[in-house]
Amino acid sequence: MIAETFAVGALGCNCTILGDPASGEAIVIDGGDEVPEIARRLGTHGLRPRYLVHTHAHIDHIGALGPLRERVGGEGLLHHADLPLYATLAQQAMWIGMPAAPHVVALDGDLTDGDVLRAGAIALRCIHTPGHTPGSTSFALEAEDRTVLFTGDTLFRGAVGRWDLGGTSLADIVSSIRRKLLVHDDAAVVVPGHGPATTIGEERRENPYLT
Repeated sequence: MIAETFAVGALGCNCTILGDPASGEAIVIDGGDEVPEIARRLGTHGLRPRYLVHTHAHIDHIGALGPLRERVGGEGLLHHADLPLYATLAQQAMWIGMPAAPHVVALDGDLTDGDVLRAGAIALRCIHTPGHTPGSTSFALEAEDRTVLFTGDTLFRGAVGRWDLGGTSLADIVSSIRRKLLVHDDAAVVVPGHGPATTIGEERRENPYLT
């Protein structure tokens, strides 16, 4: 399997490409900016996206959905509870000083807790983890030797996401992490929406919001 995580945009959102070389199918997580770079990396591996999924509807994580889908294809998916937040892209652009707001485009479907998205041999499980935003969704990539969790802005190395930018509460974030993420093995890798990776064990032991 091909797995590449790289930062895109001025806010350094972690975008991930998961690809199955045998089928040529891929899933792109949080393709929020830098469409040419995402397209280049897909092309280098001979991949075509089946799904363009988004952990939540903040502009740095979903702003490029329209042009990315036009260029590389794939179904754009978001949890329905974040649709009202997605509709505020123009206001979000103003908050961060972006001169031109990206267009809000129609989604191709919803992300629902427990859904499994398949691209070739890849199986990505959706985990609804509200708090940072109402529809925040994490993704679990489970293989025989390890689990990788893509947590968006819900869980970071040594921190949790903000809840004052269209979210709900700190209590909701911590509850989502405890009920939905900390149930995984300590060795499970966590790839957050920004910054370096960590593990469930490290966060269970050392994250000040969880200890």
